[in-house]
Amino acid sequence: MTDNNEHIVYILKCSDNTLYTGYTNDMENRLKMHTEGTGAKYTRGRGPFQVVFIEKFPTKEEAMQKEYRIKQLNRKEKFQLIRDRLKEVMQFENTEKL
Repeated sequence: MTDNNEHIVYILKCSDNTLYTGYTNDMENRLKMHTEGTGAKYTRGRGPFQVVFIEKFPTKEEAMQKEYRIKQLNRKEKFQLIRDRLKEVMQFENTEKL
């Protein structure tokens, strides 16, 4: 269960290969809502989903600002953001093993 003090911006890759960007303070519940068709209108009928990006923020305001900035990006820029985050994760995992 996600702590309500955790504010998360996420990107879902839908089954039709489109991307959906959203905000939540409970990722597990929000993903369940998307899957059940009660999340966002855009995601209805587009499942199953793959979470391809997550970023956590200390305040709702910071998270909402990031969500807005991501929504201003075009598709190519969003995929670049996802790739950049994946590189960060892979680098972190590699340094953890040392």
